[in-house]
Amino acid sequence: MKLVVVGGGSTYTPELVDGFARLRGVLPIGELVLVDPDVERLRLVGGLARRIFARQGHPGAVTTTADLDAAADGADAVLLQLRVGGQAARQQDETWPLECGCVGQETTGAGGLAKALRTVPVVLDIAERVRRVSPDAWIIDFTNPVGIVTRALLQAGHKAVGLCNVAIGLQRKFARLLDVAPEALHLDHVGLNHLTWELGVRLGGPDGADVLPKLLAEHGDAVADDLRLPRPLLDRLGVVPSYYLRYFYEHDVVVDELRTKPSRAAEVAAMERRLLAMYGDPALDEKPALLAERGGAFYSEAAVDLAASLLGGRPAVQVVNVRNGGTLPFLPDDAVVEVQAAVDGSGARPLPVRELDPLYAGLVAQVTAYEELALEAALRGGRDRVFRALLAHPLIGQYAYADTLTDRLVAHNREHLAWA
Repeated sequence: MKLVVVGGGSTYTPELVDGFARLRGVLPIGELVLVDPDVERLRLVGGLARRIFARQGHPGAVTTTADLDAAADGADAVLLQLRVGGQAARQQDETWPLECGCVGQETTGAGGLAKALRTVPVVLDIAERVRRVSPDAWIIDFTNPVGIVTRALLQAGHKAVGLCNVAIGLQRKFARLLDVAPEALHLDHVGLNHLTWELGVRLGGPDGADVLPKLLAEHGDAVADDLRLPRPLLDRLGVVPSYYLRYFYEHDVVVDELRTKPSRAAEVAAMERRLLAMYGDPALDEKPALLAERGGAFYSEAAVDLAASLLGGRPAVQVVNVRNGGTLPFLPDDAVVEVQAAVDGSGARPLPVRELDPLYAGLVAQVTAYEELALEAALRGGRDRVFRALLAHPLIGQYAYADTLTDRLVAHNREHLAWA
């Protein structure tokens, strides 16, 4: 089995490689190819990847290259984890929206739109090149904003599934609090990427007893602290929102916080410098503890499970980003939703979900409309399309803000926008 990681020079990659090494019985990789245009980062990350495989006795080969076409030739699956513009672009995404009193964040709001505009054309070019040399390869998208990127891939006819680590992270946290094995918990996870709610936490599978009331009653403070949301909010909702819902439920509080502390991009950039220095140590043959602070917890387990199912050997139920197809009946069929799905060699099929309370359905519908407009802007360009997407976003929604943010988005991203 040949698996390709585009963005293989990412500091995330050793987390992924560690999972491939530990779970080789689930996903037997013969060749792992790391692809990245940054030759120096690729050298450092590739060296550590080989040492991790060697330490854990993985027989597969790890190769590195900047040549995507050669890497993708004969691939069974291609995992995308790229960041167009790097941390410097992320720093901008997290900064200029604050000047208008709007949240600065890399996957939602104006910053999220900027990332989508930079990313979608690049991802579609990569996917088309993969299809030319390996038409049967699956594309697993971990590149944010996952929902918009996955929708672009599916609309272009690619064999693609989107992946996020929010659900598996919550599953693991809930399992620790309840003192059960993670595999024993099934989440009623519903919404869009980075806009989801756990409507139930079922013990023993999709038809098991719902232990969410017990979780909130006995561990509500711990859950609220982890999400950085008020405990009374969780009690009143009776569900567990994704931590990204804090940008909606406490928008102004978050804006005040972001204005008074270093950006997450600056923190990550400093962390990446430390990690890359560690990766260059020839004695290091395991992922360092610092990597846990980088984000992406349990990313490797989710990726291994998804790849193993798509490549035919291990059918499973997993939270993925997939075509709606009537799953949420108030959304267009071609919208991309993040829900539990049955995954096997033929793809991912959403499982039935509970009817969404209007409190959540209204926000999902509005953000889906924004994502449709964002994708149109990414594919066709133009200042007016960018403005329409910003005006539609519930975190912006005012003419003056949308107009000013459009100018700033274009100014800060001109080098990445072919039409600007």
